[in-house]
Amino acid sequence: MADFKYEIIKQIGTLSTSKSGWNRELNLISWNEKEPKYDLRDWSPDHVKMGKGISLSKEELNTLVELVNNIEE
Repeated sequence: MADFKYEIIKQIGTLSTSKSGWNRELNLISWNEKEPKYDLRDWSPDHVKMGKGISLSKEELNTLVELVNNIEE
């Protein structure tokens, strides 16, 4: 696997915590020293290990918020 860098610019919030102690978090992260993106994924408590996740631009995050707000149940 290729090496990569990441820097958590801002911890926005935790959505949930698993029994193992990992947190599903929304953070603003710079991957490989590029423009920061909003990132949703599981993290170990020390932020050394991570699970698979999704990174979104500000525009994509805003669109997602609109879609979620319009969900009818």
